[in-house]
Amino acid sequence: MTFSTKKQFIAGVVCPKCSEMDKIMAYSKDGINYRECVSCGFKDEIRITSAPRELITRVTHSIDGFSEPAQQVKLVDPSKPNQ
Repeated sequence: MTFSTKKQFIAGVVCPKCSEMDKIMAYSKDGINYRECVSCGFKDEIRITSAPRELITRVTHSIDGFSEPAQQVKLVDPSKPNQ
């Protein structure tokens, strides 16, 4: 993944130096990705190796052969004894 040569803010990112949120810009220069904080001046090269694997959750479908059978749930009304 490469960023645009135009500097763009990344929402929700916290600066590792000054801990300010929403102050980081990402851009690409000479094929290298950078992030830069407009608050404190922190600048760092971003090294993106590969896309992260999707986490296995109950809403994902059979990733790597992992799946559990559905279970039936019975709802009980506590105001009605001996249902």
